[in-house]
Amino acid sequence: MTSSAQGPDQGSDRGTDPGTAADRPAPPTANAMRRALRRARDGVALDVVEAAVLLQARGDDLRDLCASAARVRDAGLEAAGRPGVITYSKGVFIPLTRLCRDKCHYCTFVTVPGKLRRDGHGMFLSPDEVLDIARRGAEMGCKEALFTLGDRPEDRWPEAREWLEAHGYDDTLSYVRAMAIRVLEETGLLPHLNPGVMSWTDFQRLKPVAPSLGMMLETTAERLWSEPGGPHHGSPDKEPAVRLRVLEDAGRSNVPFTTGLLIGIGETYEERAESIFALRRVQRAYHGIQELIMQNFRAKPDTAMRGMPDAELEELAATIAVARHIMGPSTRIQAPPNLVDGEYELLIGAGIDDWGGVSPLTRDHVNPERPWPQIDDLTARTAGCGFELRERLPIYPEFIQRGEPWLDPRLVPHVRALADPVTGLAVEDAVVEGRPWQEPDEGFSMSATGRTDLHHTIDTEGRTADRRDDFDEVYGDWEALREAAAPGMVPSRIDADVRQALKQAADDPTRLTDDEALALLHADGPALDALCRIADDLRSATVGDDVTYITTRNINFTNVCYTGCRFCAFAQRRTDADAYTLSLSQVADRAQQAWDVGAVEVCMQGGIHPDLPGTAYFDIARAVKERVPGMHVHAFSPMEVVNGATRTGMSIREWLTEAKAAGLDTIPGTAAEILDDEVRWILTKGKLPTATWVEVIKTAHELGIRSSSTMMYGHVDQPRHWLGHFRVLADIQREALAKGVEGFTEFVTLPFIHTNAPVYLAGIARPGPTTRDNRAVTAMARLLLHPYITNIQTSWVKLGTEGAAEMLRSGANDLGGTLMEETISRMAGSSYGSYRSIQDLIAIADAAGRPARPRTTTYGPVTDERQSAALASDGHLPELLPVLE
Repeated sequence: MTSSAQGPDQGSDRGTDPGTAADRPAPPTANAMRRALRRARDGVALDVVEAAVLLQARGDDLRDLCASAARVRDAGLEAAGRPGVITYSKGVFIPLTRLCRDKCHYCTFVTVPGKLRRDGHGMFLSPDEVLDIARRGAEMGCKEALFTLGDRPEDRWPEAREWLEAHGYDDTLSYVRAMAIRVLEETGLLPHLNPGVMSWTDFQRLKPVAPSLGMMLETTAERLWSEPGGPHHGSPDKEPAVRLRVLEDAGRSNVPFTTGLLIGIGETYEERAESIFALRRVQRAYHGIQELIMQNFRAKPDTAMRGMPDAELEELAATIAVARHIMGPSTRIQAPPNLVDGEYELLIGAGIDDWGGVSPLTRDHVNPERPWPQIDDLTARTAGCGFELRERLPIYPEFIQRGEPWLDPRLVPHVRALADPVTGLAVEDAVVEGRPWQEPDEGFSMSATGRTDLHHTIDTEGRTADRRDDFDEVYGDWEALREAAAPGMVPSRIDADVRQALKQAADDPTRLTDDEALALLHADGPALDALCRIADDLRSATVGDDVTYITTRNINFTNVCYTGCRFCAFAQRRTDADAYTLSLSQVADRAQQAWDVGAVEVCMQGGIHPDLPGTAYFDIARAVKERVPGMHVHAFSPMEVVNGATRTGMSIREWLTEAKAAGLDTIPGTAAEILDDEVRWILTKGKLPTATWVEVIKTAHELGIRSSSTMMYGHVDQPRHWLGHFRVLADIQREALAKGVEGFTEFVTLPFIHTNAPVYLAGIARPGPTTRDNRAVTAMARLLLHPYITNIQTSWVKLGTEGAAEMLRSGANDLGGTLMEETISRMAGSSYGSYRSIQDLIAIADAAGRPARPRTTTYGPVTDERQSAALASDGHLPELLPVLE
């Protein structure tokens, strides 16, 4: 159904006070209308002002507008391979709960606990009730289970929270997820979930159990939410910025998403036009909106807006036509057929290509007074307009044909069973029956595939190509990204006195103001030299003169990943020539080899492989510990932690607890990049937001799992972003130490390697940091993280011998590890190899005029046995390990 009518997740076009004639804006002039219509006919891009004019087209002007919009629609259907086809979805409506924390003034779907009890209903549909609806729908040939419900009712209603707790669910979304799985497994219907506002993490939880999700934008007119008397006033989930963030997070998560507008709730024509343009901006950036619902407000009795006039159907038709022109031919546009009073011809003529969900079994619980049309009648009425009505699935054909990463592998068998392999439309007479949602995790066995020698041959043969062949699609719209990146790359004006800032840094760096810190981050010439001397003096006073290093091996167990990080040249599709996945035995073999040559740690990270169960990480840690009990397992970035948790349905805390029991000792604080979402959403399409990274790190620390911390810089960032990043890290560590938690072990500088990075190849990022940047970042890390994070690591992989030595003179005290293999930076284009012997690392320390000593992951002493093994094997590594001549 993918139609979200006027319910807990919907909206309208006039407001609770329609106003007087004097309040209403004057209609557009005839000249303005003629000009806008001509531009629409000619296919010229419209602006907001022109769109607002066209939204007021009526009579002959409306017919002109609709005719040009219909031509755009027809071109899109032709390009999609289904000319003359209008689609619908045959499904059932599952009102999982009618409780909601919002108070929309037009909604009759939502109720209160007392009324549910009086009517003999529970706070939520029981699992038996859900499955009864779904089973009966399957018997009637339905293929979609549309879950609709109020937003997070447990936040408002104790009764909802008590029901969830009594039934073993942490929150409403946990229950939604569980019921979606049962519907898949026991009935074969495909869930389409409309649970309201969702976070990035929520999308990771729900994407594996539903091929599509949805939430109406409704409007971007903030006053309708913020002003008393507005239709959304008192509804926290109806803030436009919050809802736009949901659309963006859906795109970042590669979720086929349904959204749309509810016209007639008080917005002006300009505000309605701005809402359509906001949808276009999201679509340009992520290409994840599978359909737009254009829904007309219908006043309902017993609501605050019962006296409002309904949105006229000509107004709906004009909105559809304008949306078609703005969104273009490839966007699917829907109008719910039960809300249009039989005016099918008008809406088809305006440019729709979908009727949304139609149920032969359940009513529209949001608009119960408006029954669904009979499918036979809808077929006939559509044919009367010259179109063929065809059934689709809740996930649109285009997204089925795109495949990964838009469709989770666990859902592929369910979708393929109901979809025509050629068109992606529904097979109308397909057998709808339950299928296993996922093979048991314990039955999963990592097997070796692809270029498993890449850790070695990256140095001898290089990568197959400098970019993937889906470069222009997988990362989003590069032009939209370029526009979004431009403001953040403008340098800040620096007014602070650098000399005063240097004095403060030398006297007490903990009292540096933001302005002073920014002045120092911009320092150059003699001021930079002075800054580095101050940082190096602080380093000496804090941790002494020893340069530390660790004998370690990197094990990147897979590079198959569909997250879409625009800085990453490591990630590959499973079909790419350079793709690989190691088996568990290969992971264990590499750990054993590392132990044999004196390693005390393996650092293990991998791509977000779509087939990898959330428990596979436990298997990887366990495989190492079983083979080499004494090896320290430093593994799994916060992104991998979230991936594991969401795939298993565990909380982050539960997952980390299980990982620790399996052998995880510490985690790398990678996936941080820059802890500022302004920058993160340029650098990455689908990686976890800042708040989630912080949540993972804090939770790990509380569980006794220490972590490193990192910052990747020199791309689309500026010193003000570096400052913010340092402040976040310092705050995390300050809180941890106050609780008696050890927290971070170190801070690692990660200069951006640009050569093969997609965001650089697209002409957006700069070519990595300058030497000035590297010195300033290293020195300021020492000063701004003092006294909380005392170990500052520089990267020989990214900077080379001379660069690393210079950083040791600028405040750093650690060189990281021998690595033995390193694929991520080498795939990005680093020219400094994958291995450094202990003697090489000692030589770097010598170049800085300092002694060197080995350390453990947590900066403790290394046993004599490990040191002897490392020195005995130094420069004579096993055959499978890459050795640079």
